[in-house]
Amino acid sequence: MNPPIKKLPNCGKYIFGGYMSSKLTKYNRNMKKVILALVIFATVGITSAMAQEKVTMATFGVRGNCGMCKGTIEKAAKAVDGVTNAIWDKTAKKMEVSFDAKKTSAMAIQKAVAASGYDTEKMTAPEKAYDGLHGCCQYDKDQKMTTSEKKMEDAHKGHNH
Repeated sequence: MNPPIKKLPNCGKYIFGGYMSSKLTKYNRNMKKVILALVIFATVGITSAMAQEKVTMATFGVRGNCGMCKGTIEKAAKAVDGVTNAIWDKTAKKMEVSFDAKKTSAMAIQKAVAASGYDTEKMTAPEKAYDGLHGCCQYDKDQKMTTSEKKMEDAHKGHNH
């Protein structure tokens, strides 16, 4: 059964089952605001979660000699889509990279560095790329480098799990 509808004289408002239409309209407006706010919060939350990239860190050995090597090695790593930072340590012969794991991998970065002429712990530079390096950059192929496996061993010296 429908509630009785009555029109109030001279004001243009209706009464629906005891509630004035202005109260219903105000209630509806408030509900619309609440729903709109919830939709906005949900959209912002989903968008920010999707936009947030997961940064992965990796360390691996790279052979090289000088500052020119450093520039070439870091440039090769940074050219890989998804790499956010790359730093090569000349003394330790190691590379520290941060990257978006959804776009690339440590292996892809090592391939790019090797393609520029520098051996990494898992990739050997093509002879043509190595031969194209400046004379001071042509490192000894037996040169020691810090490897990620050695770093893990060092981190666990002196204690047991």
